[in-house]
Amino acid sequence: MCLAVPVQVVSIKGSEAEVEIGGVKRQVSIMLTPEVNVGDYVLLHTGYAINVIDEAEAQETLKLLTEMIALSDDA
Repeated sequence: MCLAVPVQVVSIKGSEAEVEIGGVKRQVSIMLTPEVNVGDYVLLHTGYAINVIDEAEAQETLKLLTEMIALSDDA
């Protein structure tokens, strides 16, 4: 099973972007999503932005992931 996580693009330099999730920033490749802009949300998988998604979808996914973490903490 593969998991892609929504992250927000903070800056772009060439074929790489700095993205942020939960206060953590990383450099990722945007070679597969050259249409991405600063402020966009992308799905991140193994260091590659694989798809641009809208903010509502990103926020809903992040909410679900947070709920899953909370449930696992309760176990």
